[in-house]
Amino acid sequence: MSVFVSKRSVPLGAVSALGVTSFVERAYASLRSWALARSTAKALGKLSDRELEDIGLIRADIADLADRLAQR
Repeated sequence: MSVFVSKRSVPLGAVSALGVTSFVERAYASLRSWALARSTAKALGKLSDRELEDIGLIRADIADLADRLAQR
């Protein structure tokens, strides 16, 4: 394994670009989590109470499940 040491400073534009890129990645991940939670809640909401019972859920669990998915 080799080590490379550089004493040059990083250009300001590179730091700004990294910050913007990180922000966009976090925003995209949040949007994907929200969309997954929304589609899951929508699909579960279409099931009957009997179908929900078959998978071990009640209608009140749908919102909690969607919230947990959105927090990922």
